[in-house]
Amino acid sequence: MRIAERVFQLKAHKTKVSTEFLAGMTIFMTTAFIIAVNPEILAVTGMDRGGLFTATIIATIVPTLLMAFLAKYPFAVAPGMGMNAYFAFVVARELGWELALIALFFQGIAFVILASVKFREKILESIPYNLKLAFGVGIGVFITLIGFQGGGFIVDNPDTMLGLGELTSPTTLLFLAGCVITAILLANKIRGGIFLGIIITYLLGLICQLLGIYVGPSLIPQGIIAAPPSIADVSIFAAFRGADWVGVDIFRFITIFIAFFIVDVLDTVGTLIGVSEKAGFLDKNGKLPRARQAFLADAIGTVAGAAAGTSTTTTYIESAAGIAEGGRTGLTALFVAIFFAACLFFWPVFSVIPTFATAPALVMVGFYMMGIVVKIDFRTFAEGFPAFLTIILIPFTYSVSNGLVFGILSYVILKLFTGRAKEISVIMYVLSAFFILKLIIT
Repeated sequence: MRIAERVFQLKAHKTKVSTEFLAGMTIFMTTAFIIAVNPEILAVTGMDRGGLFTATIIATIVPTLLMAFLAKYPFAVAPGMGMNAYFAFVVARELGWELALIALFFQGIAFVILASVKFREKILESIPYNLKLAFGVGIGVFITLIGFQGGGFIVDNPDTMLGLGELTSPTTLLFLAGCVITAILLANKIRGGIFLGIIITYLLGLICQLLGIYVGPSLIPQGIIAAPPSIADVSIFAAFRGADWVGVDIFRFITIFIAFFIVDVLDTVGTLIGVSEKAGFLDKNGKLPRARQAFLADAIGTVAGAAAGTSTTTTYIESAAGIAEGGRTGLTALFVAIFFAACLFFWPVFSVIPTFATAPALVMVGFYMMGIVVKIDFRTFAEGFPAFLTIILIPFTYSVSNGLVFGILSYVILKLFTGRAKEISVIMYVLSAFFILKLIIT
């Protein structure tokens, strides 16, 4: 108790250990779905699912502990939804997961460097507000599409490109049941609704399997507790060993690097400020005390995650649920890290959770990310159209970077030819010049 008080100053923040424990458990419950979902998404790259399970938890523990002791905020940091889908379904398919992980690793290092200087704020300020919002919405639609496809609800169609799947398929029906169950849990504000939705859908699938209905490989775990799987086959060291640089499109590589970096910065800043505002952590000038430490914790998390073998980490908006329970200090984040660490030894259970159980989580997260679309200024064409292009092109081309490229280019062009060139930042000009050069050469 005395150590907790000395390190986290509980009395000064008008909280106590029991309150911080409850807040930490709440945040864990609302973010635990990532343990099942992240390996499921990234495994499509060919990476070892067991290694990804361990990497996901490591990539959560490291930055969350840094958030606890360095920034001393009650925030959880874990692999971000949306960027994991972009990594798996776009970048890894184009470059191979090894090169994709290397790009992400160096992007994380760049973020760490810039998290210590004011250049980070300049980058953030240079991106138009409406485009910032559009990136989040586009990614939300993107992961919703992946969720629908993973559940078999939407499938490839030779005539219309996409169409409804076989609605009488047991796995598709289980996916739809999972969506309904999770939506009901969330609508009733049940703590950990997404995680509970995954578990309930899995149990429904297990019941179907025991009744003789085919829903895929066995859903019965081969044990409960076991040592965590090795990350040897998914780590950055494995990536460097297996990377094939021959024939790599350097412009494509740099564009992906830029996309990773910009979305990482936007996601981190937006979430930190949003959660801090709800918690009352912002000062009278609207600034976050110890912001540099918080950004640094998040940035180091991306490096640690890439080193372990997983996609970009970000501060989780679900941290607000713990704050609502009274969490006010880094002790809350410490408890979150402890709960995730305990999950390392339950791989046998997590290994049998199927896609139809995790896919509804993607749909629900996509819904939450879609909510900010109402803040975009669609009444002003020069602001709304670039945002529209960004939102549409991310899911339509299966690429965050394509949405980024054409959103920025259209913004600069419209501002130039409507007499509003002064609104364009130098960084936007530089990015536009690079993107045009890339399009010409490739």
